[in-house]
Amino acid sequence: MSDSESGPMEYGMLGDDAMSQEEKIAKYTGDVDWSYLRPHFKAGAMVYVDPTLDLQEVAQAFTQDDKVAVDAWMKKADLVKPSSLHADWWEHDQTRFTAVVVTPFVLAQPLEKPAE
Repeated sequence: MSDSESGPMEYGMLGDDAMSQEEKIAKYTGDVDWSYLRPHFKAGAMVYVDPTLDLQEVAQAFTQDDKVAVDAWMKKADLVKPSSLHADWWEHDQTRFTAVVVTPFVLAQPLEKPAE
């Protein structure tokens, strides 16, 4: 996803139906626990989305091949490919996420833990 790549990012939403991109993003967005994301992480398909970003906006940028926005977020580390340290913490902490499928990735943003 760097400036040196010349072709489109070629991400898309699941499904080949008449729904708009916004409708598909809404349909394929949901709250999940780490056990759902673990296989996507292991396959290298998970992208962590910083909680300061709007997940729907990020998904739109991916589906619209907006390299400028995606690269800017990556340079600021607002989007990262998680490491095993992240995965270990999320497993330990039982972190829950809001996630959206943007083929070939799953974008995941941690949910705030309820006050105890």
